[in-house]
Amino acid sequence: MDEKRLQEILGKFKREHILVVGDYFLDKYLQIDGSLGEISLETGLVAHQVTSINTSPGAAGNVAANVCALGSQVAALTVLGDDGEGYDLRRRLTELGVDLSGVVTSPLRFTPTYTKPMMHEADGQVREMSRIDHKNRTPLAEDLERQVIAKLDKLIADVDGVIVTDQVQERNCGVVSDRVRARLSELAEKRRDIPFVVDSRLRLGEYRGMYLKPNEHEAYRALGWQAEGAIGITEASTAGLELSSRSGIAVFLTMGPQGILVCANSRAQRVPAVPVEGPIDIVGAGDSAIAGITSALCAGASPVEAALVGNLTASVTIRCIGTTGTASQAQVHAALATWQAGLK
Repeated sequence: MDEKRLQEILGKFKREHILVVGDYFLDKYLQIDGSLGEISLETGLVAHQVTSINTSPGAAGNVAANVCALGSQVAALTVLGDDGEGYDLRRRLTELGVDLSGVVTSPLRFTPTYTKPMMHEADGQVREMSRIDHKNRTPLAEDLERQVIAKLDKLIADVDGVIVTDQVQERNCGVVSDRVRARLSELAEKRRDIPFVVDSRLRLGEYRGMYLKPNEHEAYRALGWQAEGAIGITEASTAGLELSSRSGIAVFLTMGPQGILVCANSRAQRVPAVPVEGPIDIVGAGDSAIAGITSALCAGASPVEAALVGNLTASVTIRCIGTTGTASQAQVHAALATWQAGLK
């Protein structure tokens, strides 16, 4: 891809409306000063002292943030709790310009939250302590399912693409329950004019007619296969092609530093990753990749071109150390220019 073609694709993003469906989490960072620790009189344990709190959208929220950063308009479809974390998450999404008309609020649900204590040591080092998660471990109520499906049916009429983030591992305890997934499949069949792109840790094999974005291990899991040792490109290609055959559409199989395998029409083509020097943080790389892939598909890019945009986007965000970063169009352009300069 040359600069002209990249500009042609990215230039269409500002006219796109993308629906991001799924499990929106709040990423909550607690900044702890290690020198201020106190011994609790009641327990004798160290009481860590939080000096500041930083929040940002996580999981599907981070996907939405990445789509916004690339210039497209985003509508969120999810269920949040009527709680402080939900307030913080809605505020952050509003700041990004996300349309929240598809957000269902219920006092019966938690707003899923990843709480990440960050210990600042006396020597200047910062280390992440054990994360504290809270999420819903009871099935989504039928009334909430009906509300989600009703909002899905309304929002789908005005979007150019759909991203599904099926994050919660416990079946039917997240937003994408079996009934919601079935409705998404029906709509994907009806709306073949727009791309549906799915990221799911455990249930990828249950989606049909949608682009799938697994890593090699998720692809094997979706097929019910067992890996004997590391999964190489040849084995991953076989899995990706089988998934593509079952889903009836291309599979974007991510392999970290080896890039993305675009598997479709009995052919697996590897789109190399963009080389990055220095320290990296891969947290959120998949979110930025699916944002770039989907935005590019909505703009008329081929699957191979979309995979390259996904790689370029991820190459920017993995340089954001200690946070789930986003990539702007200017940064994506710069990543392509730097990569091409290194090839000369």
